Amino acid sequence: MAFGLKRRGPSNFERAADGSMTLIEHIRELRTRLFRAAVAILIGFGVGYALSQSVFDLLQKPYCDLPGITNADGSCPMTQLGPADGFLVRLKIALWVGLIVAAPVWLYQLWAFIAPGLHRHERKYAYIFVGIAAPLFAAGSVLAYFVVSKGLEFLLSSGVTGLDSQLEVTRYISFVTNLILIFGVAFEFPLLILMLNFVGIASAKRLLSWWRVAIFVFFAFSAVVTPTPDPFGMTALALCLTAMYFVAVGVAFLNDRRRAKRDNPYSDLSDDEASPLDAFEPVDEPEPLEPVAPIPAPEAIEYRRYDEST
Repeated sequence: MAFGLKRRGPSNFERAADGSMTLIEHIRELRTRLFRAAVAILIGFGVGYALSQSVFDLLQKPYCDLPGITNADGSCPMTQLGPADGFLVRLKIALWVGLIVAAPVWLYQLWAFIAPGLHRHERKYAYIFVGIAAPLFAAGSVLAYFVVSKGLEFLLSSGVTGLDSQLEVTRYISFVTNLILIFGVAFEFPLLILMLNFVGIASAKRLLSWWRVAIFVFFAFSAVVTPTPDPFGMTALALCLTAMYFVAVGVAFLNDRRRAKRDNPYSDLSDDEASPLDAFEPVDEPEPLEPVAPIPAPEAIEYRRYDEST
């Protein structure tokens, strides 16, 4: 018994890439991908709500580790001004955790909608940048978590003595999450440097010539965006950005060298050195040419005179 194989048509990705998909189909695809992303975030929100207490204890640890904060029974009290503040803090933490847990899904849906409009080499660069962006953001978040403890110690020890140092829970959680977000986004700056080099806007030599301006911008940016007035957080962020800037410039030098070799295959040879030949191909004897027949003489053209009447 023979079974016919059903031939599948082009996928939505192929149709969007070749431009055969209509505007209505693009809108429908966007609606579908937004729905999938929303469902993933909702599921991640449920996971975050279940883990919200553990995440809150982790965020509260830098405050609780300060001397004189923990009570004799080991508890770490915080102030709640409104009746719903605790519940709102739990929802906020659950939303942050849900976005992180569902990040692979909603990032893929966003990428699947944008990728058909990019060329093959652009998609390759996008994969590389996304693969680097996630670890950089995580590194910035970890640095911010350690900066919180130093910043809190400076702020609480530099204030007026004799005051109760019990913090309000919503303001404390906003302080910690904003610091983590700022440090995570700031650590993406080297990707911008590499993007300028990979697209050919700025060479590695030009980027290196900007190092004085870059260091000044890093310290000014760190002083503005860091929510703590202590010098520790600002200096830590600025030094990390400076180190990553020079690492990015080093990668840019390697990319420029690779691009130069690709554009000029003889760039490694000196001016007075002959280029090597990979192989010698023997030259065959030419085939004899057939004799060409003589061209016949042109026929005589008969001229006639005509007067005005004819």
